[in-house]
Amino acid sequence: MSTSFASTTLFRLFIPILIMACVLSSVTHIIAATQANSGFVTNLPYILFSTAFALSHTFKQSRIAMVALSMLIAYGVIQLRLQSPLTTGTTLLELSLLCFLLPVACCLAFLFPDTGVNDRSMYIFVIIVTSFLLWSYLILTHFYTGGFTGFDQDLLIAIPEISRLPLILVLYSLAVTGATGIFLLSYNRPIDAVVYSSIFLASSTFIFFHVPHISSTLFSLAGILVIIYVISASHQMAFNDRLTNIPGRRALEMDMKHLGRKFTIAMLDVDHFKKFNDTYGHDTGDDVLKLVASRMLGVGGNAKVYRYGGEEFTILIKGKTAKDSKVLLEQLRKEIADYEMVLRDTTQRPDNHKKGAKNRVSDKNGSTVSVTVSIGAADSKTTRNPDEVLKKADKALYLAKEKGRNQVQCAR
Repeated sequence: MSTSFASTTLFRLFIPILIMACVLSSVTHIIAATQANSGFVTNLPYILFSTAFALSHTFKQSRIAMVALSMLIAYGVIQLRLQSPLTTGTTLLELSLLCFLLPVACCLAFLFPDTGVNDRSMYIFVIIVTSFLLWSYLILTHFYTGGFTGFDQDLLIAIPEISRLPLILVLYSLAVTGATGIFLLSYNRPIDAVVYSSIFLASSTFIFFHVPHISSTLFSLAGILVIIYVISASHQMAFNDRLTNIPGRRALEMDMKHLGRKFTIAMLDVDHFKKFNDTYGHDTGDDVLKLVASRMLGVGGNAKVYRYGGEEFTILIKGKTAKDSKVLLEQLRKEIADYEMVLRDTTQRPDNHKKGAKNRVSDKNGSTVSVTVSIGAADSKTTRNPDEVLKKADKALYLAKEKGRNQVQCAR
């Protein structure tokens, strides 16, 4: 499966739903297959989530590692504690606690930065999860000593036609799943996909907990998805420029192999960037590159944008000639030139983050600077070799520089 396809919002949002629909439609066959291979299937989630955790450590995706660890612990609790009927002992109470706490643990990953697994953030997360387990133990101990009289009749009311899980937790699971789905639609980061998929499939497990082998089936599928998203995240790290968060030169070289018969390549360069860096500092220079990249993302016209290197960027436009693309490129050039970027005063930046944020809000009349870019474009009219077209676009870019900068030139 292509990692680029696995990173699309459509795939990430609907694949767990499609998986759940397939499981429910063929549950009889799944039960039979699981019973025939019970030893392997029961242990598969342990293998998958351990693999996901190891990959997350390798690719410094600590937040995904946190979710994988949470799912691993949850599956262990299911296998060790919840293999008896829900009507016996504390099984229903333990399932209810797991249903409530697992989404909380998964969502906690949003609060931490992505670092290595051997980092303070991971230690804090492990302490929090351990406190969840301790809290659950205290609740069960209180239950064993006669506490929570009538608790199951008052709060753990279930509607068997919907689920054996208490109705309040069914609604809670749907709400949390919906909220994480909105996060996914809004940001579409690997961690958003991991949290959404894990909560969706884990919640489905709890809701249909009465179905034999549902936990090993859905947790295995969740583990596979987490591994896919870890690989997708590593792909983004390898092919995306870390400063501007747009695809870099390696991604450009790959995409240039699949341009088709008709295409345009444009080279964009920030005018006087070295002088700008020397005058305002490298931090402000980085802000300029981020600004240009953000404006390029809105160029439209089925265009893809890349950071070529330094202050140079590349735009690929499929299905259009340079003449057709010039309108889009002129619009982009004008939009960048008209934008007034507020300069950051790093010499007077306060140590306190809240005070700094307050100053940024109040300092709306701070000094500003305008950024201009020069653009050269060439198309596949004379040659379909992307490397040759790129060289022609580069020559057109230098022509734009020679003619005074802040303009678009098309190769002839």
